[in-house]
Amino acid sequence: MKKGLSWFNVTSIVLGFAFLYIPILLLVIYSFNASRLVTVWAGFSTQWYWALLENEQLIDAAWVTLRIAFFSSLVATVLGTMAALAMTRYGRFPGRTLFSGMIYAPLVMPEVITGLSMLLLFVAVNFDRGFWTVLLAHITFTMCFVAVVVQSRLVTFDRALEEAALDLGCPPFKTFFKITLPLILPAVVSGFMLAFTLSLDDLVIASFTTGPGATTLPMRIYSQVRLGVTPEINAVCTILIAMVTVVVIIASVMTKRAENMRQAEERAAMMQ
Repeated sequence: MKKGLSWFNVTSIVLGFAFLYIPILLLVIYSFNASRLVTVWAGFSTQWYWALLENEQLIDAAWVTLRIAFFSSLVATVLGTMAALAMTRYGRFPGRTLFSGMIYAPLVMPEVITGLSMLLLFVAVNFDRGFWTVLLAHITFTMCFVAVVVQSRLVTFDRALEEAALDLGCPPFKTFFKITLPLILPAVVSGFMLAFTLSLDDLVIASFTTGPGATTLPMRIYSQVRLGVTPEINAVCTILIAMVTVVVIIASVMTKRAENMRQAEERAAMMQ
């Protein structure tokens, strides 16, 4: 074997991936189980997927979760990108240390503390808890992750391309959308996907900030799992896994195409 790929390393990698993905694989397999007992295989069946159509509680929770995840990740991507630009482009402005600390704090803050602090804030301002409070909490929670991802790309960004466009008379606003944004788009898309996944998966913060009519899918699944795992839960989790997989593949393809287009434009510019 090649140097660095010993049998110990290969075995560790295989065991690690098995530990991570075998439970997910079993969940998907047992979502097609004909038996109501999730640990007893009784044949292949799709009845539990059809049963989901009659489970209004899970459908409503899934719809709330998807809306919160999409809108919170969209706003978090915009705000996180702006924060990354501020930290990389404006040098040492007054209050930069405090600003950076506020950006990075949610990365290391326990979710219990974040959820409790958001709850106290909403109670203090007399803001009724519900869809909007969960949305605001998720924007606050995920924005920092987007900022870190985009900032890592901006640190290695070649600003000579922007300066060339500005020297040729392109306005700063147009330069950003024509030059900067296409080049950092893979990082922006990655930040969006990370924020979407974190919002989709969150249980703790949503539990503190939710209200009537804003029960998310993780909360609904957790409340039902305490009474026992049902085949409908396996089915809805499988659908979520499929959705996330499709979105990740689409994002990867878009990112690859954007990277190829950027490299082609750079080669064309060098040839000219």
